Amino acid sequence: MEEEIKNKTEKKEHKDKKEEIKQEEKQEVKITNEEIEAINKQMKDAQEEALRAKADLINYRKRKDEEVEKLLKFANEGIVLEILPTLDNFERALKVESTDQKLLDGMKMVYTSLINTLEKYGVKEIECLGKKFDANLHHAVITECDEKADEDAVLEVLQKGYTLKDKVIRPAMVKVNKK
Repeated sequence: MEEEIKNKTEKKEHKDKKEEIKQEEKQEVKITNEEIEAINKQMKDAQEEALRAKADLINYRKRKDEEVEKLLKFANEGIVLEILPTLDNFERALKVESTDQKLLDGMKMVYTSLINTLEKYGVKEIECLGKKFDANLHHAVITECDEKADEDAVLEVLQKGYTLKDKVIRPAMVKVNKK
């Protein structure tokens, strides 16, 4: 009998649970069309915001990579600018007449070595003698009138100019023809 009572109690509890679940299902929140549209709009807005954030991140990475590449490309600029006056002094020293050929040969070797090292790292002399004046490459310090030369032609290079990997790091100081 106890078992029968126990079974009846279990059946009743089971029945009560089923009714409770049915009542919960009936009590579910019914969503209106306006609410569905609002939720869909929020979802679309969130997707657009995520896409914008992703695009911003991609653009940031590209900018950062370009900046790092540029920084690495021109990392030697400071030291090259410090070396150029030494190169100028070597050129002046080589122009001085000397009776000591061994000293002159040694100076030429050091000068050539210095030029080769700079070229190895992308430093090039700006060729300008006889060419048309270009304010991006040249710094005109003197003008002269020469009827034989073209207008705005570079007549003389007073100080050589140099580029580092296609970037002008020191413009050439030149004498320009003005008629």
